[in-house]
Amino acid sequence: MSITAYIKEIGRGKEGARSLNQMQAYDLMSQVLDGRVTDLEIGAFAMAMRIKGESTEELAGFLDAAQERCIPLRPTTPMVVLPSYNGARKLPNLTALLALLLAQDGVPVLVHGPSRDPGRVTTAEIFHDLGLPVAHDGSDIPHAWARREPVFIATEALCPPLARLLDARWVIGLRNPGQRHWRRFSSTPLPTRC
Repeated sequence: MSITAYIKEIGRGKEGARSLNQMQAYDLMSQVLDGRVTDLEIGAFAMAMRIKGESTEELAGFLDAAQERCIPLRPTTPMVVLPSYNGARKLPNLTALLALLLAQDGVPVLVHGPSRDPGRVTTAEIFHDLGLPVAHDGSDIPHAWARREPVFIATEALCPPLARLLDARWVIGLRNPGQRHWRRFSSTPLPTRC
């Protein structure tokens, strides 16, 4: 099914738009992440969702689709996942400090987000400057945890299709559902995928 029908539902403006159910949102995001839609459709989807805002069911469906496309992680103990997608403009970005404090107490911590964001200081840059581990794939993560260090993984390495969707914001000029739902990611339990 094309996403045209979905855009028709969510693109009726703030008052007239209807939310998708979880399965519809999953299907829509799956098509977007799998590259089965045009750039024009991605733009229309991003604009419609920016105006309408996401419902809880839509966020759940988007998250399900994104998680299926992430690299598999197999933690042996519970871990803390910290999304870091906005970076810092004027205030210090303290995500790395929080991650360090948790890791020093023996908690496995995975921080994810963009490796770059023009006009902001990203957590990736802070991890780099502090000499903290940056994972290039899933195999790097347990090594950092064994040393009681937090580890950062860029979205491009964690979930390449999601990174492509997030990069659409540089063309469109607006955040999109890919960015907003990953900021809420840490409140979702992680079974075997991240």
